[in-house]
This record gives sequence, structure tokens and C-alpha cells, in this order.
Amino acid sequence: MGKNNFKLLLIGIITGIVNGIFGSGGGMIIVPALVLILGLKEYKAHATAISIILPISIISTIVYSFNNSIPLKLSLYVMAGGLVGSFIGAKILKKIPGNILRKVFGFVIIYTAIRMIFR
Repeated sequence: MGKNNFKLLLIGIITGIVNGIFGSGGGMIIVPALVLILGLKEYKAHATAISIILPISIISTIVYSFNNSIPLKLSLYVMAGGLVGSFIGAKILKKIPGNILRKVFGFVIIYTAIRMIFR
């Protein structure tokens, strides 16, 4: 296995673990990893992260469903809004300059972390 393939698998394993524990938090791992370790442009890293998170989230959803951990009605309402929002986000992603996207993404991660710590 090549060095790059090993890095990709390691990024995937770490992302899967984070996603399984925190619920789709893998994007916080995968986007910086794709940009910093593999040198992808920001918009490609975000788009790639979404395609990677989908199958990982499906597996987590199956496990959580078997444990009766998902309030279905709540999930369906949020999912409906999320479908609309994801369509809009995917359409505008490439129009956002990489440096702005990086700063907004970093700000959201830091803001969320601070809220979680002091909550």
C-alpha cells in the first residue's frame, strides 16, 4: 500500500470514529485533513467530505436505529430542512473564495467548540 493510500485510510478511520461518536462530526476532521495533508483546494475538500460523510452516516444511522436512539419525527423535519439547505449550499460552494471559506469554516468550528465547552 502506498504512503498516500495509508494516509487516506487513516483519515477515513479517524473520520468514521468521530462520525460514529459525534454524529457527522467527521467533516471537522476530513476537511482540514484533505486541505492540509493532501493539498486539496477548500471547495473540493468540502465537496469531497460530503460524499464521504454520506456512506459513513448511513452506517451510523443503522447502528443508532437498532439501538432505538433516533427520534424519527424530529429527524424527518430536520432532514427536510437539511435537504433544502444542502441543495443551496452545494450550489453556492464553488462561488465562495477559498480563503473566505476556510475562515468561515474555522470560525464555525471554534465558535461551536467554545459553546460546547461553556455550555
